[in-house]
Amino acid sequence: GYYGFRNAGDEAILEAIVQRIPPPKGDPEAPLKALIFDSVYDAYQGVIPYLRLVEGRVRPGDRIRIYSTGKEFTVDKVGVFTPQGLVATEALEAGEVGWLVAAIRDIHDVQVGDTLTLADRPTPSPYPGFRPAKPVVFAGLYPVDSGEYGKLRDALEKLKLNDAALTFEPESSTALGFGFRCGFLGLLHAEIVQERLEREFGLSLIATAPSVVYKVRLKSGEEVEVHNPADLPDPTHNYSRSAKTSTRCAARACCQQRSTRSTRCPTTRPAISTTSLKHTKASAPISGSTPRWTKRASARPGAATTHPEGRPAPRSR
Repeated sequence: GYYGFRNAGDEAILEAIVQRIPPPKGDPEAPLKALIFDSVYDAYQGVIPYLRLVEGRVRPGDRIRIYSTGKEFTVDKVGVFTPQGLVATEALEAGEVGWLVAAIRDIHDVQVGDTLTLADRPTPSPYPGFRPAKPVVFAGLYPVDSGEYGKLRDALEKLKLNDAALTFEPESSTALGFGFRCGFLGLLHAEIVQERLEREFGLSLIATAPSVVYKVRLKSGEEVEVHNPADLPDPTHNYSRSAKTSTRCAARACCQQRSTRSTRCPTTRPAISTTSLKHTKASAPISGSTPRWTKRASARPGAATTHPEGRPAPRSR
């Protein structure tokens, strides 16, 4: 029956693999070049990267370096994968696949696709093809229970070990409290991450509507990135090429010199004061300069003032 021939031909298959598939190429005496293809986190040993050795060898006691970050660590153990689990060995050489322990505590130091080499004898070039993932869709993730904020942070950090495309940064919301703004490669990626957080870490999450990054070009020619439509620059502001910051009002100097606290900046909101302001053509503000203003008394008490942009201002009280 089925159980009788389940293992029939196993030896022939293994022999065909040896004969038809070429062995991996690589010089064990060359400088170490190892590709990080995955990693896990252990509470006692730290981050354990999984490696494919392209060239060279690595032993316990070697000083290794992460190619992209330049951080160095001392190898404690190396080993290979077996059906019984991780088994320690004396060394890993070119062509082998294995793991190592080097007391890596920060999970951001190990990225999938990065290259690992020796600190005293580095490889001249990293493994090709690695570049940091660039998210294109952003959404906020907030815990239903505000007390699980720390648990959500730890879950995102552990999930990022296996998902290099995931990015996150803290943010807060008046309605939802503290959470994280996460970056994803797409809508499907966002759904998978949220599902894994809820299933693997037992979290109850609230996800905001996904959005993209807006690039805004100011009149000064400067480009700024806006992650939230509510943060779009005010079109009534005068953005000067000589200003140190593009979001500073051009008439801020005149606002600071005014003695009436109830009067707001005339370029942003209607003026509310018992003294009306009249903007003359001769004193029209020039980009990057401070506008000048002339005072005139109201025609009658309580008369409505006129805003420099032509909009009627509310009556003074």
